[in-house]
Amino acid sequence: HVQLVESGGGSVEAGGSLRLSCDASGYSPRTYCMTWFRQVPGKEREAIAGVDRDGTPDYVDSVKGRFTISQDRARNTIYLQMNDLKPDDTAMYFCAAGRPRDWADERGYNFWGQGTQVTVS
Repeated sequence: HVQLVESGGGSVEAGGSLRLSCDASGYSPRTYCMTWFRQVPGKEREAIAGVDRDGTPDYVDSVKGRFTISQDRARNTIYLQMNDLKPDDTAMYFCAAGRPRDWADERGYNFWGQGTQVTVS
């Protein structure tokens, strides 16, 4: 039974930082790619940072240089360190696991967490 549980969201002022965590269980760390998505009400879900099964990261341009994805395989956990947060980063953040052809395509992900809210004012 695969389970993903996000934590670490909250409210911060612009320029602040947060670190999100996604604790995964039910599979070994190298089985799936892991990706952080975010969604604002009324808009499509957007992939922002992913790590493939070899541990190679990828980012959407809007977060490059500000966000860092990392993985602790011993804990089967991925993190998203978010620095220099902007009001446009306000969203519900989800982690997902899967084997997508395109890391940014949500259709390639089989498993999703419940999300954690990030609000930047």
